[in-house]
Formats: sequence, structure tokens, C-alpha cells
Amino acid sequence: MRFSRLSIVMLLLGSMAAMAAEPTPAPGPVLPNQFAGWQMSGTATESGDAAAADAANAAVLKEYGFQRFEKADYRRDDGGKLSVKAAVFEDASGAYGAFTYYQTPEMLEEKIGEQAGSLNNRVLFFQGNVLVDAVFEQVSAMSAAELRELAGMLPRPAGSARNLPALRNYLPARGYEKNTAKYIMGPAALDRVSAPLASPMVDFKSGAEVILGTYRAAVGDATLMLVEYPTPQIAAEKLRQIDAAHQVTAQQPGVATIVDVGPFFDKRTGPIVVIAAGPLSQNEARAMLGAISYEADVTWNENTYVSRRDNLANLLFNVVVLCGILIGLALVAGIGFGGLRILVKRLFPGRVFDRPEDTEFISLHLEDNAPEAPGGR
Repeated sequence: MRFSRLSIVMLLLGSMAAMAAEPTPAPGPVLPNQFAGWQMSGTATESGDAAAADAANAAVLKEYGFQRFEKADYRRDDGGKLSVKAAVFEDASGAYGAFTYYQTPEMLEEKIGEQAGSLNNRVLFFQGNVLVDAVFEQVSAMSAAELRELAGMLPRPAGSARNLPALRNYLPARGYEKNTAKYIMGPAALDRVSAPLASPMVDFKSGAEVILGTYRAAVGDATLMLVEYPTPQIAAEKLRQIDAAHQVTAQQPGVATIVDVGPFFDKRTGPIVVIAAGPLSQNEARAMLGAISYEADVTWNENTYVSRRDNLANLLFNVVVLCGILIGLALVAGIGFGGLRILVKRLFPGRVFDRPEDTEFISLHLEDNAPEAPGGR
């Protein structure tokens, strides 16, 4: 028996080791062989190297969670040509960040995927955790519809990987210059955009995320920068460091942690540090900073999940139904018990129910022993 148990244990351990040694199956292709009349010409080029996607911005792509890259050329029966590049990231936040990094203010907004922009014959969009860069040889009226079909065929991430960063919802709409939002997840990307804070002051190692945008002011464009930290305590400490560094910069221009962008205003709301910099007056800065409130935005943007299962009215209705079912069961049980009793009494009178020996009771006959009332009454 001991040898048998030992053999089973060794067999299980061997099976587990074999399963661990098996290589992870390679992910399926991202780009389809055909869509909307376009047929892939040859085979798609695949690579897990970020430099293959963009050698100049490989470090930036890695910060966004780059995983792999595909490139394919498509042909159509009428001779049309299309080149498509697809970069896959760990989650939708990485694809969104990469999209904002490559997006330019000159692009026109398109309704393709979750967000898209176009410039001449180039269309940039992202769907889930995939960023797509499509270049048409010649754009037609159906080009956007064709890419919408492609977006619908792209694989989707599972679970929380499909969620976009909530920080993007805090950028106020008033005064915003379109296509200027940049979602930053690391120092390489931050150092390549115009930001009031340098990456050492932001401290991405503490788990910071950044989004910034350009806003119209009375005498020029200003920058609004939001830095979100894991906790309000970390944000409060970072704000103290930023204020101290800003005072030093004001006395010694050129300090690396604070970029000289003119007037500088900041505040904290929850775990978010908000910075407004540029040619802003006191009133403009106060209005810009006041438009951002962590508590209010969380209440407004968070999904309340009012589904059929979580609806209070539905719960009350189910309680009423349950009470009705219990009452019905009680009535059925009562009628059944009473009917059975009546049937037994008719079939077996005095033998099961209402037997004489069961119906006897003790009588005290108190009226016989009661004393006579005074006066003989």
C-alpha cells in the first residue's frame, strides 16, 4: 500500500513537471486574412521586438506594455492597396497611451474602434489592447467603414485588461485643444512631450500615472497636467516636494525638476496632483484647477452597475414573489392535511382520530364544592 501511494505521488509530480515544461502556446494572429473586400497579400510579418514597430520610440512602447507587432499588406480587386500595422499591448490602457502619444492635433476625429484620428491617407485607431496604423494608397468614402469592420475583428482582452484609465475622465472639456491629451506611463514618454514636471519629480517608481493636455488661455496656450498616485498620502508628499522644488526653481532658473513654462499653479484632490502652467492669470488658473475634483468625478464617472440583478426594485419584487410562494405552500399544506384528516375520519371513524380514550379530559366539578354564600344563597 505504501509503495502504491508513493507511486501515485511520483506520477502526479512527474505530470506537473511535464505540464510546466510544456511551452506556452503562441498567441493567434491579430490581423485577419481578409476584411471588407481587402485580401492579405502574402503573409503578415510578426515580431516581439518593440524596435521593429518603431525603432525611435522603442523605449516608449515598452513603457506602455508592448507585447508584439504585426504588419501586413492588403490588396483589393480594383487594384487598391493598404498597409496595416498592429501593435499589441498588455491592456487597453497601454494601447490608449500609445494612441495619444502618436496622435497629433492636425488629425481629424474618426468613429473607428474606441478612438481614432486620420490625416490624409493615414488612419490611427485603437480597439481593446491593439493599436492599428493603416495607410491607404488612396482614401475612398468607404475607407472608414472598412476599418470599422477590421476593428470589429480584432481580438479583445479579457477581464480588467479591457478597462481604460479613469484618469482621462478628469481632463475638463472647457478650453481643451483637441487631440492634445497625452497619457503617460513612464519617464521615456514624459521626457519626449512638453510637460511642466520632469520625470524625476513625477517619480514613476511610486506607481504614478500622468495625463496632460493643452488649454486655451487669454494670451496663449497653457498646459494642464494631472499626476495620479496610488494613495492620497503619497500625492500629498509629492505635492510638498513639487512646491519646494518650484520655490528653488524660481530662485535658481534651470533646475531640472521644474520646467520653466511661466506661471505655475498646483493643488491636490484625493490621490491626484493637478498642475496648471503657462500664460495664465490667477482667475484662469483658479478656474482650471477648480474644474477638477476627485470626489465629484468618481461619483459621476463610476459605473453604478444598475443591472437587473442589482436593482432594488427587482429585489423587492422577488421578495413579494417569495412571500406569495410561501403562502401558497402553506395553503396547500393546510388543505392537504385537513382533507386527509376528514378522509381518514370517514373511512375509519373513531379509530385514528377522535378516539374516546384520546378525547377524555379531567373535570374538577368546582360548582359542587363551592361554599354557600352568606344568607343561605
